Amino acid sequence: MTGEDAKLVIDTTRPHPARIYDWLLGGKDNYLVDQEMAQKLPPEARDNARRNRAFMHRAAAWLADRGIDQYLDIGTGIPTQPNLHQIVQRIAPASRVVYADNDPIVLRHAEALLVSTPEGATDYIQADVREPEAILERAREFMDFDRPVALSLIALLHFITDDEDPYGLTRTLVDALPPGSYLVLTHGTTDEHPELAKGVQNTYKEGQVPLRMRSREEVLPFFEGLELADPGLVTATHWYRDEPAPQAELSGFYVGVARVP
Repeated sequence: MTGEDAKLVIDTTRPHPARIYDWLLGGKDNYLVDQEMAQKLPPEARDNARRNRAFMHRAAAWLADRGIDQYLDIGTGIPTQPNLHQIVQRIAPASRVVYADNDPIVLRHAEALLVSTPEGATDYIQADVREPEAILERAREFMDFDRPVALSLIALLHFITDDEDPYGLTRTLVDALPPGSYLVLTHGTTDEHPELAKGVQNTYKEGQVPLRMRSREEVLPFFEGLELADPGLVTATHWYRDEPAPQAELSGFYVGVARVP
């Protein structure tokens, strides 16, 4: 992080996805403008955020168990314990984790993200997924891209509109990964909540927050050319590896983990 980064000003006049998500998870690092918008969302939004977060925990632990010890997490959001590095370093203490986010408030909390095990290391990049090459350049200074890296894009890409080429951005990032790497991705959807689609979209539109929910058919191309791990591309409440899924619950996120061949 540079001194210039530290001077970034937090805009409290408009809601921000990271702070809305923080409120949905029960966090305190948000502002009135974020709270007002979040409270307009249907009650299911809180459950969906919690289930999405739980998937991230399961997926990260599964990858760490498989020996993955490098992680690039873009769209980190405001720290909510346990964070990704806490999950993976419990299993593989020498893991190296790079976080990246474009919200200055996350920079304010970067110290919490940078607390690593003595064997491992963490770093933080103030950057936007719309500039993938800049993120990769910084990440290469911290991680060895000759070895597998897990790329984490959690609850991020539905804030990238079609004209911003979310598939191309993802492909740029994935193409930089060596064989044996993984993509961990979650994406907002209203497939299981069609009755809520209009209300959710209108709420984000009123808050001037771009939102592009996508169907399963639209999410699947993010994994093109990759090897989806079982159980494939499913909703967040159905992605379980080492234990049976609990009683089925509706979800507002599609999730998947895929290997780079």
